[in-house]
Amino acid sequence: MMQNIFDTHAHYCSRQFDADRGELMAALPAGGVAGVLECATHSGDAPRVLELARSQPFVYAALGIHPESIIEEDAATVAVYHGDWRAELRAMRPLFDDPKVVAVGEIGLDHHWPVPRQAQLELFEAQLQLAAELDLPVSVHDREAHAEMYELLRRYKPRGVLHCYSGSAEDAVWLTGQGMYLGFGGAVTYKGAKRAARVLAAIEPRWAVLETDCPYMAPEPVRGRRNDSRNIAHVAAYIGGIWQMEPQAVLDLTAANARECFRIV
Repeated sequence: MMQNIFDTHAHYCSRQFDADRGELMAALPAGGVAGVLECATHSGDAPRVLELARSQPFVYAALGIHPESIIEEDAATVAVYHGDWRAELRAMRPLFDDPKVVAVGEIGLDHHWPVPRQAQLELFEAQLQLAAELDLPVSVHDREAHAEMYELLRRYKPRGVLHCYSGSAEDAVWLTGQGMYLGFGGAVTYKGAKRAARVLAAIEPRWAVLETDCPYMAPEPVRGRRNDSRNIAHVAAYIGGIWQMEPQAVLDLTAANARECFRIV
């Protein structure tokens, strides 16, 4: 059985885990999971994320406001703050003092959904500034927004992870060159994922981390089911084929990378 799985992007506070969250969290270490970064998407789920991290020694928290929260009616950004993300971010600020918070996330840009562009750019920039002020890494969401995303990453040069990396091998080289880790999950195992294979071949393995984005994005051969951190073993086996490494060696290397990125001893 695989050991030392570090999942750098999870959403165990999602409703899809409500029925069996306790049992699942208890089962993960026995399934080889050594670390999980649980990511908030707005102030409504931030306390739950922090509570989960405090209750499990292997779980750490990332707190932030996701761009989609600007338009999601059940997100606190809309339901409580009526779109005033600045007030929301101020209200969240004390939560970052907790030692289990190791990153600002999930933050970023999303042009797939009809999120107002200026609002999400300003929100992302404010959270990059917060990460710099707190000296924390970021967990970044970039969906169909490479041009603006890369411009801001060049300007701010944050540490952290570009989660579910979907850019080119060429961009991967300069991104890792300025200290960004790239997150790879179940999508790399899908039939059409040629680009991810080129990226993995182009970068130094020290800049790769593994993730689930659970409950979403389950890898082959469990695609279509609810995802959890144990399934990273399938991702490691696929990447091992590209790097000519044993899957366990891939897990050990990427877990060390994750601990380095998020300063987890």
